[in-house]
Amino acid sequence: MKSIPKLIRRFVLILLLSIFLFLALNVGFLIFYTVGHSTGGGPWTTAQDAAESMEETAAGYVMSGEMQAELQSRDIWAVYIDNATLKALWHSDNLPDSVPLGYTASEIASLTRGYIDDCPTFTGVGEDGLMILGYPQKSFWKHMYPSWDYQMIESAPKTALTVLAANVVLVLIIYIGANSGLLRSVRPIVEGIRKLPEGEPVSIKEKGILSELAFHLNKTSEMLQSQKYQLRKKDAARANWIAGVSHDIRTPLSMVMGYAAQLADSGYLREEDRKKASAIVRQSRRIKNLINDLNLASKMEYNMQPIVKEEINAVALVRQAAVDFINMDVDGKYPIEWETDENLTVCLICADKELIKRAVANLIQNSMNHNEDGCTIYLSVTVPYPGCPAERSAAAGEPAGEKTSRTEKTAERTNGYCVISVEDDGAGASEEEIDRLNRAPHYMVCDTNTREQRHGLGLLIVKQIAESHGGKVEIGRSGHGGFAVKIMLPLVKRYHVC
Repeated sequence: MKSIPKLIRRFVLILLLSIFLFLALNVGFLIFYTVGHSTGGGPWTTAQDAAESMEETAAGYVMSGEMQAELQSRDIWAVYIDNATLKALWHSDNLPDSVPLGYTASEIASLTRGYIDDCPTFTGVGEDGLMILGYPQKSFWKHMYPSWDYQMIESAPKTALTVLAANVVLVLIIYIGANSGLLRSVRPIVEGIRKLPEGEPVSIKEKGILSELAFHLNKTSEMLQSQKYQLRKKDAARANWIAGVSHDIRTPLSMVMGYAAQLADSGYLREEDRKKASAIVRQSRRIKNLINDLNLASKMEYNMQPIVKEEINAVALVRQAAVDFINMDVDGKYPIEWETDENLTVCLICADKELIKRAVANLIQNSMNHNEDGCTIYLSVTVPYPGCPAERSAAAGEPAGEKTSRTEKTAERTNGYCVISVEDDGAGASEEEIDRLNRAPHYMVCDTNTREQRHGLGLLIVKQIAESHGGKVEIGRSGHGGFAVKIMLPLVKRYHVC
């Protein structure tokens, strides 16, 4: 839920930025508006310039022609009052009749800060008198009593900042309060979106300003849960179908194998016919193994195969699997060589005994299936801790330098694992085939390129068993010239002895 605080911070940042831009825009507009409505140096400056433009002549006082033209263009009337008599020494031609030509001291004081006949008046001091300018009505607004408390003026900046801060805080409170409903609606929406990829069911109350979005999220969750249920149902049906078919095939297959075995041992048939019967037995056994593999692979794929883990000795387990196949190899076409270091007698892993044994058996059977003319199979168990015995089987036949380098790389890659190796000196596989076996998914778990799949279920089961135990499988070329598969299973944590 880290996105909720991030969303709140983003809202607040946008709000503060908006307030700053709002204030900047208003101040700029105020400055622009004030400058746009200012005229020259202002009315007081104009009045002073008019007073200084007065000249005394033999005929009396006159104003310069330039100043008179400026006043007339702005419809301003003027009167020049004598300092001694307070009578008019000069006035402009457009002086209204209602404007007096003589004044008292109190009238002078009043017009200086106010109006004459509703015309705002401004004064300027001349050499011999006082210049009064009257502007058109409603051209200026004058404050009649322009005085303020000094302490108020002195504290005005601080007061303005305090008021501004209070306004910002108030706006923030109003904004957060107004959006609290949105934030309360967003929280379950975000939580629901987080649950969707994890496959968890989502149920959000469809109310508030995001009710429509909550409705669509609920519908999406229902659809995904329905699809998940249908997939589980389909997988279970597929696994049950495979199990049922496997069960139905076993009975007639057992009869075929039994009768074929009797014919193979019969002394009444020709040698050629007995060989054909033996071939039927071998192929029937292969079909039986294939059915068992198919059934197990299906259960492993859909997590229907129970895994009972216990602490077992991998060395003893692999040795027992080798003995089982040696007893079955009557013709001696597939001799098994035990290459585990004699000092390694215990290698503890936590695993399902039968499944690991099945994985080793599948690899041995795989070597037999792909080498019909026979081959030697090499089994080994290694624990590649520093100082432990090297993987001799992997480096057999290589020069000393290459053997050491390869051993060090293998030990680094498999550190912490028990490595069960099954190799042979048979036909082997090309580098392209090995790369495909390591990378390409099996046709049972892949819906593309199925026509390119050539390897059977044996390797798939081995990979599934290893992965179900937290291990992995590596396929490569054997140092003996054939095929090699390594099953790497995690060691029991308390096991530290080579």
